[in-house]
Amino acid sequence: MGKQKQQVISRFFAPKSKAPSSSSSSIPSSPSPSPSPSPSSLPNPPTPPPKISTTVTFSPSKRLPSSHVSPSTKPPKAPKISHPIDPSLHQKFVQKLLEPSSSTPTKLPLPTTKYTPLEQQVVDLKQKYPDVLLMVEVGYRYRFFGEDAEIAARVLGIYAHVDHNFLTASIPTFRLNVHVRRLVSAGFKVGVVKQTETAAIKAHGSNKLGPFCRGLSALYTKATLEAAEDVGGGEDECGSYNNYLVCVVEKGISVENSKDCGVGGGFDVRIGIVAVEVSTGDVVHGEFNDNFMRAGLEAVILSMSPAELLLGYPLSKQTEKLLLAYAGPASNVRVERTSRDCFSDGGALAEVMSLYENLSENSRADHQVDNTKVMEHENHCLAIEGIMSMPDLAVQALALTIRHLKQFGLERILCMGASFRPFSSNMEMTLSANALQQLEVSHPLCDRNMISARLDAVSEIVMSMGSCKASQNFGGIDEGDSDVTYVQPEVNYLLSSVLTTLGRSPDIQRGLTRIFHRTATASEFISVTQAILFAGKQLQRLHIEEKDVDEKGQSRSVHSVLLRKLILTASSSGIIGNAAKLLSTLNKEAADKGDLPNLFIISSGQFPEVAKARSLVQSAKEKLDLLIGLYRKQLRMNNLEFMSVSGTTHLIELPVDVKVPSNWVKVNSTKKTVRYHPPEVLSALDQLSLANEELMIACRGAWDSFLRAFDKYFSEFQAAVQALATLDCLHSLAILSRNKNYVCPVFVGDSEPVQMHICSGRHPVLETVLQDNFVPNDTNLHADGEYCEIVTGPNMGGKSCYIRQVALIAIMAQVGSFVPASSAKLCVLDGIHTRMGSSDSIQQGRSTFLEELSEASHIIHNCTSRSLVIIDELGRGTSTHDGVAIAYATLHYLLEHKRCMVLFVTHYPKIVDVKNEFPGSVGAYHVSYMMSQRAMDMDMDKTDSKSDKNAQTMDHEDVTYLYKLVPGVSERSFGFKVAQLAQLPSSCIRRANIMAAELEAMIASRVKNSSAQKTLQGSQESISIKSGCSRAEQIGLEEDACREFFLDLKSALGNADPERSLQFLKHARSIAKELIGR
Repeated sequence: MGKQKQQVISRFFAPKSKAPSSSSSSIPSSPSPSPSPSPSSLPNPPTPPPKISTTVTFSPSKRLPSSHVSPSTKPPKAPKISHPIDPSLHQKFVQKLLEPSSSTPTKLPLPTTKYTPLEQQVVDLKQKYPDVLLMVEVGYRYRFFGEDAEIAARVLGIYAHVDHNFLTASIPTFRLNVHVRRLVSAGFKVGVVKQTETAAIKAHGSNKLGPFCRGLSALYTKATLEAAEDVGGGEDECGSYNNYLVCVVEKGISVENSKDCGVGGGFDVRIGIVAVEVSTGDVVHGEFNDNFMRAGLEAVILSMSPAELLLGYPLSKQTEKLLLAYAGPASNVRVERTSRDCFSDGGALAEVMSLYENLSENSRADHQVDNTKVMEHENHCLAIEGIMSMPDLAVQALALTIRHLKQFGLERILCMGASFRPFSSNMEMTLSANALQQLEVSHPLCDRNMISARLDAVSEIVMSMGSCKASQNFGGIDEGDSDVTYVQPEVNYLLSSVLTTLGRSPDIQRGLTRIFHRTATASEFISVTQAILFAGKQLQRLHIEEKDVDEKGQSRSVHSVLLRKLILTASSSGIIGNAAKLLSTLNKEAADKGDLPNLFIISSGQFPEVAKARSLVQSAKEKLDLLIGLYRKQLRMNNLEFMSVSGTTHLIELPVDVKVPSNWVKVNSTKKTVRYHPPEVLSALDQLSLANEELMIACRGAWDSFLRAFDKYFSEFQAAVQALATLDCLHSLAILSRNKNYVCPVFVGDSEPVQMHICSGRHPVLETVLQDNFVPNDTNLHADGEYCEIVTGPNMGGKSCYIRQVALIAIMAQVGSFVPASSAKLCVLDGIHTRMGSSDSIQQGRSTFLEELSEASHIIHNCTSRSLVIIDELGRGTSTHDGVAIAYATLHYLLEHKRCMVLFVTHYPKIVDVKNEFPGSVGAYHVSYMMSQRAMDMDMDKTDSKSDKNAQTMDHEDVTYLYKLVPGVSERSFGFKVAQLAQLPSSCIRRANIMAAELEAMIASRVKNSSAQKTLQGSQESISIKSGCSRAEQIGLEEDACREFFLDLKSALGNADPERSLQFLKHARSIAKELIGR
């Protein structure tokens, strides 16, 4: 928003002088909590009162409260005015133009207040829907009342004022879509209250003198907006592509049961979740055990990225804290709480099954087509079997979700059109929360057959583009198993044309689901159906038939089994025939104009109610047209015709001097003419208006019936849309592989050892940014050889980029994509576990180090020998000794007990010593660099001048990062170069250099002294052996000599005679020489 407008008002409210009347004090005002009386309540207000000067801002957030501008009770100096001011006028002015203070009636008034009929409707609606922000249709505007008006003024930046008993604000009806989306995006639950009768129907009904009947017509939240009526399907500012509603329930686990819940126990709750994407019909469910840190729940939430959370109480404090931290103020995630106590003793399953039964009865009542009943019955039975197999907590979450969606009228998607899938399965890899955040990917596959099918499809599309890379490098899951050969370019050409056209169309997946919810408009229905029809007809040109296979079982035109299956699904004859049949019923021009009465093309007895209503409208129009002949005869004007002016139809325009019957109604006039409505015309217009309203009602009913009849086609159309979406993904992967020179990965068999061999691997994102400047690296891990790499190197040298690159290549391969490398030979991983980055969670009471160790614990408990583990700088959140010890112990445990492939990045050289315990299994590497000037070695004697010299040398040395992974351990980290890039003060960097030089010298001195002590101890042991005495005897002799040495020193210091003291010192010196000599 731009700069707020302000207006300075300085006026005198000066009515004529007269005695104050009682009526002036009866003006309604809000009760003030302050004990001081208002100026209007004073028995003798000061005369004259002060000049009123205040500032009014039209920004609701900056408008001054009325308490700041009320006149002072202290009599001021009288201004030069001729009339006194009535203080009640000032109070009324403040209430009308300024934002009310806390004492202003922003809340709904007490029941004793006298309401207008409209206000009474608002009070009744607000009592019925207390948690909903209501937008009430009043004429050509939607109005907010009370607290809702205050919220709307703040969020929408509109003006709010007091009207009668309420604070109110309003927006025009044609801006409903924009403002509802803005309120919903801010996290509110918005309800639209519409007039349920038109003026014409009201005039002929029993409610002639009463207010318009109103009712709640729609509810909107972030998770249901795209599927809702009137405002759904748009593209304006309402958040992400996925708007999942996630319901979470849990139950505690006893200590006895938790022992069997996982490695080492530690689980204290069992959590059930159901996530619903209402606009697409996707339903994800799951039930799992979780520990105190709620790592599993965090991974689910981050994977779903919900727009709305439904919490089924009771919940533990840890679970609620995690969910509320995710739905913080910056996220705009809406949270709604509900109780699940009513679902005890099997009540949740009964609730779900009752909904299925009701929908099944409605479906049988709506559809009478025999050939669709069997398919619907089969789908219904499969859905019930899937519900019965769900775990108990997941069923409870599903029941709560159904009850929640009932208020929106969208619960049918959970029973008829939804595609249920478990959150974790054997088909997909489950990633941890840290892996989702650091790698920014999800849903890689674990099933070898699915990976092979996707790679076959991508390879075939790539080869149809004329690329030879796929045919050279393609090896499938096992080399030699694939028989993919070069295909005609027609496949790529047709796919490109179809997908390009679909890209210009609206979102057909969301549009199809809106059709199922019966909230789609006619134009949206036609757009979605035409897009599906076009895609099917284009793909039919490939002439793929189910029996069109060669001797090897492959299609002659398309070889990939997955590609062929998808094309057949999207271009089936049933899809094309049904889409053409549905489109033949609708008038596209009328749909584009929103002309509902002319939408339907009536043929062969369809829509009898619409046909009847149209005949009534036509007869009313003919009756009106016949009246003109009567008036021609009556006025003796053969050329007389009806005319329309400014939307007013059937006017009779006559010169001013023409006399007309007295019962004719004058509508308007000009200087020379007058326009009339005769009574017969008014009566006929009234009948025409009523007929048009009845036609509109009949058309709305017919449209609703038309959308209901679409239910039997929904499953088939949904399968076609999902097939087109899969084709789009495969085609996009093929284009990426061809443009970026990717290669097809080769997967080894399950019987072979776990391995990963990547030649010239590249980071898929940074390669795009850096173009040809990116430095590739090789990776070679093998279970029977070196399966762990310890990577050291300077800061910003490319360590984290390298390990992320390896993880992304593995994920891309298991998604079914080509990979950025010269060659890649991999095994199918069952998991990729990461410990990267540094962050804390203050809201949950978790420090940075606790987060690090929690992620490390999750890795240890969940990784297997077929997993890839990536750990980046573990142990940096605590002291150096503790960090080194924990990092060393963690890596040692992974190597000894898990034997998984590990990439371990560290700045601790001590960690590299672990390779001595696992010879041949651990390799030490570092990212290389080049220096133009080597730093001088530090001496034991650390004077200030030498420290300054060393610091100056370190400050001026030039370092060039080569970003190439080479064997060995890095000697330096070059943290001061990063400090220079961060623009720390030069004096601070110089002081740090001096301190670093002193610390390095101190450590070197300790190392040297330690080695000297070891040498001395060894020589002493050899002397004692030569002398023939035992080690204990030797220690006793040394203790006696030391005791005698200190006695001589004490005597020398305490003796006053210098000669005597000198003798003691000489004796002590000889003892010291003897001890040193030993």
